[in-house]
Amino acid sequence: MAPTPRYRHRLRALAVAAVLAATGTLLNPVPQEAEAALAPQSIKDPVHYWNDVLLGVVRREGGGPGPMARAAAMLNAAIYDAESSYQLRWKGRITSEPYLHAEKYAAWIEGPDEEERVIGRTAYNILLKLYGKNQTAYLDARFRERFGTEPTDFDLLDTTVVNTMVTQMMNARNGDGSDDTRVYQGDSAPGAWRPTSYPDMPDPNCTQYSQAVTPYWGLVKPFALTSGSQFRPATPGLYGTYEQLLAGDAYKAQVEAARSAGADKPTARTPVINRTADQEAAAWFWANDNDGTYKPPGQLLQATRDIATARGLTTYQNARLFALVSIALADAGIAVRDVKYLTPIDLWRPVSAIREGGLDPEWKPLLKNPAGVNVTPCFPAWASGHATFGAAWAGIMKRYFGSDAIAFDMTTDEPRSPVRTRHFPGFTAAAREDANSRVWLGVHFPWDAEDGLTLGDRIADYVITTKLRTL
Repeated sequence: MAPTPRYRHRLRALAVAAVLAATGTLLNPVPQEAEAALAPQSIKDPVHYWNDVLLGVVRREGGGPGPMARAAAMLNAAIYDAESSYQLRWKGRITSEPYLHAEKYAAWIEGPDEEERVIGRTAYNILLKLYGKNQTAYLDARFRERFGTEPTDFDLLDTTVVNTMVTQMMNARNGDGSDDTRVYQGDSAPGAWRPTSYPDMPDPNCTQYSQAVTPYWGLVKPFALTSGSQFRPATPGLYGTYEQLLAGDAYKAQVEAARSAGADKPTARTPVINRTADQEAAAWFWANDNDGTYKPPGQLLQATRDIATARGLTTYQNARLFALVSIALADAGIAVRDVKYLTPIDLWRPVSAIREGGLDPEWKPLLKNPAGVNVTPCFPAWASGHATFGAAWAGIMKRYFGSDAIAFDMTTDEPRSPVRTRHFPGFTAAAREDANSRVWLGVHFPWDAEDGLTLGDRIADYVITTKLRTL
């Protein structure tokens, strides 16, 4: 029910008094239009709404999954601390520790839609700082859609709590290494990663070593881990040199598995494809590689929202869950880049191993870009980012809900997927299919998937045992 005019007048008077008490300065009172109740919303929970805004930004911005996961962690950790601040102010307590700090801000009476405003204004300002260069118009439109007012309109909550939440998050991430623009220096040794553009499958985005995506992301300061290398797996780096790696039977078995499972079409030298129709459908369902999609972390955030909605989580519970998931995804993005670029073996992709290893010069991976050209992501194979993200997500979800046997449906943004939805009996089952999908797409070896699954689960366990712990 919308506040009455008399109630609004009382709130404006109290707002002025609160500003005087908190700052000693008389500011303009909250405009009447900013106090009106929210219009009916198609996305009811504010945590869900602002994550939907994030996914919309990602579809417009494109780019690598690591920066996207970092943005999600900044957004959702700030939302969680803002929601925790609201809970401290008006509910008297919080049940889990904040990520950085929760502020029991000065206020005398709870304003209309105050919880919504605390979350929304924090989220808007975090996203504006991250994406304002290109996405200000979109962010402003989504703010107006939610509140019916302009984001620049005065709101007392900016002074009492929102600015604190935004500033502490931005300060925490300043200088975290995410702006490292150094380019990759290649190694021409057999087995070492190299650009994957070929005359019969040209990829302008991967013609030279300098186009390798985020080669120093493994050095970014994590959100929970002590470093990107904290849970670094051993294989195949345990082989020490590319020469020793390629001479081993284990490597040869990996190449054959990727060759038979991930080929686009049969060739003279690879006449049989060892992949079922359902596996091919799953390969495309999990892809989300190209710009215009919500990318792999976005698919997992969308699934988090759908599962949380089905289970009826409160706004505070949603804020904590999304913060845990996003922190784990961000650290997964950092840790997997450490494995890809900062270990002794920067493993080449299956297409390079098969073609340049002399097995089949006509072999192509199933993965294609929007133009229908066969492509491979422009960075080393080991370990799989999809697998690491998927396992980090599943690890948080099963620990948060206390069960791995919760059935759910997931959706995809991938335009080539033959289905929009797939059903899973549990979180680990979804993560394993996500990992295997990269082998079926022809862009990873099986051990990339296995090591990614192990890495992601170890990250999830560390995040949920060290951050946002129950008080």
